[in-house]
Amino acid sequence: MSMGGHDDDRGVMAQINVTPLVDVMLVLLVIFMVTAPMMQQGVQVNLPKADTKAMTQAEETVVVTIDKGGKTFINKDEIPAGDLRDRLSTMFATRAKKEIFLKADSSVPYGDVVKAMADIKGAGIERLGMVTEPSQK
Repeated sequence: MSMGGHDDDRGVMAQINVTPLVDVMLVLLVIFMVTAPMMQQGVQVNLPKADTKAMTQAEETVVVTIDKGGKTFINKDEIPAGDLRDRLSTMFATRAKKEIFLKADSSVPYGDVVKAMADIKGAGIERLGMVTEPSQK
C-alpha cells in the first residue's frame, strides 16, 4: 500500500443496478395486461350460427352492425336510420377495395337486414360478407 495513493487491487465499480428497471417493467406489463381487454369495444350483438370457414380480414375492414334494437352502426359509430347509403357512398368514393362486413343480431327482422343489404349494394359496394358465429356441434 502506498502512502498517499490509491489501492491498486480495487478498481472502480462500474455496474448498473437493473433491479429498479425490472420492477418498473413488470409493473408496466401488469398494467398493459389488465387494460388490453378493456380496449376491445364494439357493439354487442347476438350473431346467428352457421357452418362456414373463417374469412381473413383486410386491414381497412368496414363493419356495418344492426343491433337488436334496430340501430345501425358503421364500425362503432351510430348513424341515423335512413343515412346508411349516403354515408357508405361517401366513405367508399375514393377506395379501390369496396368490401364490407354486415353483422346483424339474430333477433333483427329479416326485412331490416335485407334493407341494409340493399343500401350497401346501392352505395356501390362490390363485396358484402355476412358475419356469423360458428355453430357448436
